[in-house]
Amino acid sequence: MYILPVIVFLILVAADQIIKYVTVAKLMPVENIDIINNFFSLTYVENKGAAFGFLQGAKWLFIILTIVICILCAVYYIRLRKENKGPWTRAAIVLICSGAVGNLTDRLFRGYVVDMLNFYIFGWDFPVFNFADICVCTGAFLLILGTLFFDKEE
Repeated sequence: MYILPVIVFLILVAADQIIKYVTVAKLMPVENIDIINNFFSLTYVENKGAAFGFLQGAKWLFIILTIVICILCAVYYIRLRKENKGPWTRAAIVLICSGAVGNLTDRLFRGYVVDMLNFYIFGWDFPVFNFADICVCTGAFLLILGTLFFDKEE
């Protein structure tokens, strides 16, 4: 019944951790590799804050907040599943939780989150991010779409 979302969750968390392991092993020594000049590079960053480096050093706040959010999301997911409602919202929750747990794992075992994806968009150096951040942002986008357009109460 809940096996598919659990498998997707585990795959996404594993993918995030594998990407970060390779990043630490291969990118940390060189710090930066230009992939597409003036557009995209791989840049090793140790982020001790939240998105965009906000609240640097608040590790335990992020750990506690992440655990609470994941528990609330899991309870909400189970409720939606039992009522056979909210497929977009349920998919969003899986993405958000997998990204949150990927970054939580970093905070617990490294003391910081490993970021590596660095884009330059129209001359603006976008903040460096990682695969877990993509999962969280995609999940948040799906949550908004699902809530506004697809998972409406009848």
